[in-house]
Amino acid sequence: MKSFGKYLSAAFLAVTLVTAVGCASTSRQEGMGEYMDDSVITSKVKAAIFNDGMLKSAEINVETFKGVVQLSGFVSTRAAADKAIEVARGVSGVKSVKDDMRVK
Repeated sequence: MKSFGKYLSAAFLAVTLVTAVGCASTSRQEGMGEYMDDSVITSKVKAAIFNDGMLKSAEINVETFKGVVQLSGFVSTRAAADKAIEVARGVSGVKSVKDDMRVK
């Protein structure tokens, strides 16, 4: 009976370690908490861009990875792209902004 308990404890420990490692972040993959934070940042940036009168009609896509926001898509002028970058930088939690927007 004691050996069964040892095997059960070892199995429980192994499952716990695999679960913890599976949820940890790496340089290429976010942990669950970071993913949730980035989702919130993405939503805030999208809302801020939509609520800006100059950018309302712009086709700007927003993606966030570990606090770094990437803006892509199309804008009508370079001034609109600069405004979108400025708006994104003003959102709390944004570490930096990458510009991949194109003027159409």
